[in-house]
Amino acid sequence: MPGDILPRDGEAPPLELLGVSVSFGGVQALSELSLQIPAGAITAVIGPNGAGKTTMFNVVSRLVGYQQGQVFIGGRDLASVRRADLVRLGLSRTFQNIALFPGLSVLDNVMVGASSRQGGSLPAVLLRTPAARREEREARDRCHDLLGRLGLGELASRAVRGLPYGVMKRVELARALAARPRLLMLDEPAAGLNSGEVDELIELLRSVHRDACPTMVIVEHHMRLVMQLSHAVTVLNFGRVLASGTPEQVAADQSVIDAYLGVPA
Repeated sequence: MPGDILPRDGEAPPLELLGVSVSFGGVQALSELSLQIPAGAITAVIGPNGAGKTTMFNVVSRLVGYQQGQVFIGGRDLASVRRADLVRLGLSRTFQNIALFPGLSVLDNVMVGASSRQGGSLPAVLLRTPAARREEREARDRCHDLLGRLGLGELASRAVRGLPYGVMKRVELARALAARPRLLMLDEPAAGLNSGEVDELIELLRSVHRDACPTMVIVEHHMRLVMQLSHAVTVLNFGRVLASGTPEQVAADQSVIDAYLGVPA
């Protein structure tokens, strides 16, 4: 367990929600939700279906509006940030359902993530100025390197359509990492994977945490991944925080057992 996962004095946490409420019609998805994601840690967010986990992700990604509360990314109030600028604040995410471009190659899908951090103006890109071409070459080289590190190098020119599901999940992770995030949010990365693929994913995310992105938030139902990978766990239930702590503390919490984990047979 890392010893320095809490923010230093005066350092804003990578992600903080204060009293956030979201309702869809008569359904209260989040109810005055407050939580803080520690810097340098892998934090898992777990809970029953409908607990508000993906809604929380969609609020932070500016895909869903919130009626009450505040959200801060690195100390910056989300209300003052356009959705298109979130990546420049260091935020990147994957989705519960794979959201790739099936007709594009693996490399081009990953380049979409890299392009979100390129600084060239639209006229420069359209006119293919020397600076724009150089920036594109550098981004392509970084993406090739990233694909190699994720075991996807030989598939760079392959179209995404028709690739195995587990491979497409890895491509989506590569695209998120291509944006060079400081905060990486993964929505059910183990969904649909078999036991062997989950083992590979655990090792892959450990290496990503070590080498590429020290702060990660994972929404996940796969408890073996949560227990082996995360440093901190937050449990949501009915849009509120039910419990927070280390994996061991949360697994032993009777309220969590009653609401979500259940009693082993």
